[in-house]
Amino acid sequence: MNVEKLSADVSLLSQTQRERLAYIDYKVFFSGELRRADLESRFGIAVAAATRDLTCYRGLAPGNLVYDASAKLYLIGDRFAPIFPFATERALAWLRQGYGDGLTLSIGRQIPTDGADLLAPPPIETIGTIARAIHHQLALKIRYQSLSSGASVRELVPLALVDNGLRWHVRAYDRKNSRFGDFVINRITSLETANTPMAAEESLAEDGQWNQQIELELVPHPGLTHPPAIEADYGISDGVLRVVARAAVAGYALGRWSVDCSPNHALDPNRHQLWLRNSQVLNGVDSAMLAPGYSLKGGLDALI
Repeated sequence: MNVEKLSADVSLLSQTQRERLAYIDYKVFFSGELRRADLESRFGIAVAAATRDLTCYRGLAPGNLVYDASAKLYLIGDRFAPIFPFATERALAWLRQGYGDGLTLSIGRQIPTDGADLLAPPPIETIGTIARAIHHQLALKIRYQSLSSGASVRELVPLALVDNGLRWHVRAYDRKNSRFGDFVINRITSLETANTPMAAEESLAEDGQWNQQIELELVPHPGLTHPPAIEADYGISDGVLRVVARAAVAGYALGRWSVDCSPNHALDPNRHQLWLRNSQVLNGVDSAMLAPGYSLKGGLDALI
């Protein structure tokens, strides 16, 4: 497949048609087959439009589809190469939740999937208000339930959203304490736009922990009997997996991955199958207190 020519051809299509062709990519790759009716039901288009999409797709990628006349469907070709390369995390989300953005559709999953969901997803109204404030660079006046100091009213300048695998946080400049920090969204009991603009020193560009990148060297825990199994789990080659993370979220990541961050790999290898070989990289990193084994006083509530 001539990638440059394909990209040029695809760029001439409308956005809506590109979305339908991307669906063909997804459906064929993950289920091995496609019917014209799949396009009709997914996008609410007529037979003629679905036929045009299939003709266009086959013209762009002739080796991707093979028509089975007896079954009246298309099968995946031996030379299949997606027109729109998949991002693994997005593809896994499609498999679990169904293909599409924004709409809740009554389209079954391609294969059975399941996982551990958030125990308490944050309210969508709260997320919407925070997102709008981030976009317009405005402050929010919130009532917040802190684990250390109880309920209080604060004025925050929200800057980014952070998912630590267990809960969603908003990264913000806290005007009460004059510092950047993370706030658990579910602990915000009320909020309103303060309509006061962001000051230069409150911007994400001034958040040193957010902008600092550190390299984590992850290796199978030395206490494991069969480390090659963990190397296979995480695609570790040459004995080490190097991951670049923001200092502001490194502690969350290490906790989510259950990495032993103690200098002498002292934690139980049955619970912490990876070890942070270069634990000194966490020196000066605020979120390090959340990293397993790095601090005896760590915890998911240590930052706020």
